[in-house]
Amino acid sequence: MVSVINIQDISMIYKAPVREAGLRAALGSLVHRKYREIQAVRDISFELEAGEVVGFIGPNGAGKTTTMKILSGILHPTGGTVNVLGFTPWHRETSFLKNIAFIRGSQPIGGPNELTVLDSLRFQQLIYEISETAFHKGLALLVEMLKLEPLLKRQIRALSLGERMRCGLALALIYQPRILFLDEPTLGLDVTAVSMIRRFITDYSQQTKATILLTSHYMADVEELCKRVVLIDHGTLRYDGGLEGLSTSFSTSRILTVTIAEKVTPKWNMYGEVIEAEPGKATLCVQREQVATVSARLLSELPVVDLAIGGIPLEQVIDQIYQEGRI
Repeated sequence: MVSVINIQDISMIYKAPVREAGLRAALGSLVHRKYREIQAVRDISFELEAGEVVGFIGPNGAGKTTTMKILSGILHPTGGTVNVLGFTPWHRETSFLKNIAFIRGSQPIGGPNELTVLDSLRFQQLIYEISETAFHKGLALLVEMLKLEPLLKRQIRALSLGERMRCGLALALIYQPRILFLDEPTLGLDVTAVSMIRRFITDYSQQTKATILLTSHYMADVEELCKRVVLIDHGTLRYDGGLEGLSTSFSTSRILTVTIAEKVTPKWNMYGEVIEAEPGKATLCVQREQVATVSARLLSELPVVDLAIGGIPLEQVIDQIYQEGRI
């Protein structure tokens, strides 16, 4: 596979103005302004190969959006090197901009409200100098995936919020960018819209082979869409690897689901932390190093008919990592 994004030791430091409270301090800051440095990103390195869909996760303020802005050329880092499709992003070359899309949240279609959806897409065709052949090919793909046929001749002002969101995606992708930076693409959407967006991202990736870097606080998005995750906190890379390995690396516990032949309720807390229990069945949380010992005890002391060992759900692992500050 070919690396299409290569980040080496990038750093980003902001200067934020600071002053004490009060009128005198406010007046003084007009002449002698003081600043403090904020390190948003610190020595991050990773690569993305063509066609990958990678989850970019971390708590609020971790540096995710800053990194994506650097990759898309909106920000110039204070250190390190970045190569995206052979370009230095912050040079903002036309050939580079025609091959990337940075979509934040549920991005509704813009432009004058009197325009039809098709008019807006045609305007985008002019801006990005898309040939008629490429335009019709891209339009057909997006119309099918986003169910846009009934909307093309409608004015923007007549669209619902969900319809505007779907058309906004089409507007951002009509020129068929090779790299998508998706920043919280399901934020604030209802269940139906979230399902549609996830399905669209999967289908679009498979059909166009676009490389996608996706941030989301909804772990269900990451679990459904990404095989690989990059985890950062306080601007520092903490994990880069397979989704399953994330739970193994950071969770110290395992889940044991036990079913016994008799419809009784043993003292399950003798074996581990009880998550759920009912006559003849229980779900236990056990420390990883105790799994073998506890399993042996269960098998020898109870009439076990089924014993399943699994990892902690990803969302629970991530929540635990964030709350305990273990990253």
